[in-house]
Amino acid sequence: MEWVDNFNRNGWSTSPGIRTFFVTRAKHNTQLRRRYSHPVEKSTGVQCDQTVTLTGLQSQKDYPGQLRRIRYFDAEQNRSLVFLSNHFALPALTISDAYRCRWQVELFFKWIKQHLRIKKFYGNSENAVKTQIWIAISIYVLVAIVKKRLELENSLYTILQILSVTLFEKTPILQALSREENIEQIGESCIQLNLFN
Repeated sequence: MEWVDNFNRNGWSTSPGIRTFFVTRAKHNTQLRRRYSHPVEKSTGVQCDQTVTLTGLQSQKDYPGQLRRIRYFDAEQNRSLVFLSNHFALPALTISDAYRCRWQVELFFKWIKQHLRIKKFYGNSENAVKTQIWIAISIYVLVAIVKKRLELENSLYTILQILSVTLFEKTPILQALSREENIEQIGESCIQLNLFN
């Protein structure tokens, strides 16, 4: 259970005074013991809301505190999901929704990797990461403005690819974006720039 590393025995973060909460999917073979069952409104999709403890030898040693086990039935996908959390104050449906919203975060990061061309972060601080993302978003928006103003038919992805290939060439932007050979070169992985033009 990798998430246990982020918490000490009481579910508190390693930073003093900061309470950290988590929601994770329970594996089918997670060993649990039910302590309490709480009333639920089954029409919302929540099937059960329980206070549990881990009973596996290593997991009980790593996290001896109580957890919240929520079983949720997803009617859209016709499947039952089981969540574990250390947050006892929120309603069970909110915990389920929090996990579902996590997928939107995953999609956002996938979009960033595909469209903003951020392969790695050059700094580890919060400011460095935010700065790199904002610069990439600014470039993306500027290219979108250029596409609209010049009424280009190419996709934003294609335009960004062309600009990255022709970055050091002294070619007018409209000419670079309208040349057919640039569009064909995008698919080729062996593009070399000539430094001695």
